[in-house]
Amino acid sequence: MVPDELWARIEPLLPIVPRRADHPGRKRLDNRKVLSGIVFVLYTGIAWEFLPQELGFGSGMTCWRRLRDWHQAEVWDKLHQLLLAELHAAGQLDWSKAVIDSSHVRALKGGPKTGPSPVDRAKPGSKHHVITDGNGIPLAVSLTGGNRNDVTQLLPLIKAIPPVRGRRGRPRKRPASLYADRGYDHDKYRRLVWYTGIKPRIARRGTPHGSGLGVHRWVVERTIALLHWFRRPRIRWEVRGDIHEAFMTLAAAIICWRRLRRS
Repeated sequence: MVPDELWARIEPLLPIVPRRADHPGRKRLDNRKVLSGIVFVLYTGIAWEFLPQELGFGSGMTCWRRLRDWHQAEVWDKLHQLLLAELHAAGQLDWSKAVIDSSHVRALKGGPKTGPSPVDRAKPGSKHHVITDGNGIPLAVSLTGGNRNDVTQLLPLIKAIPPVRGRRGRPRKRPASLYADRGYDHDKYRRLVWYTGIKPRIARRGTPHGSGLGVHRWVVERTIALLHWFRRPRIRWEVRGDIHEAFMTLAAAIICWRRLRRS
């Protein structure tokens, strides 16, 4: 489930948990086996309690706790930044433009960062917000309630782009331009994007589809489709928002890893 090359990048990022000398307890399950269980859940969408222990992943609760702890330790964010740096060093990142979009998912159990969906008869839902480079590589992802306007995540996603190293000079963080659809059509936010040093290329309401902007925006739609190719993020089963965000960030990192392997 976890290739050797990917594990070599993840292992140094995992926090070390020392055993207590006075009450050592049972030996912790191997981190790689637990990570394989987490990736298995991410790919298949299987419930934690039904995770097959005969595969050596450990119990579902063990995998859930490690996913929570590693997310709190920012392991997935660090892995994502590491892979972005390697992609940048390989010349795979297109900083001439960035593309932003969102997608709605159902939240069957409710919880934080959910809201009545305007596209699903006011049932509880969440939104996945994604910003990519010009090649569709995910730069940042975020989670909000299903009733939040897309434009509210425009600046937070721009600020969430990590400083990407990999080449000589200062880390790269800012694309030259930003493409978005009509959901982001607000002059106030256009000005705010200009203030960050990025040229906004946001479609205006009332303009026909299929114009020049559509030539660039399809890459983020493809990335969202890849994100939802993993079964677990496709429907939000987690009540806790941080667990769902952990799956989203891990999925984004795996998408980067696949692109790096092909480069």
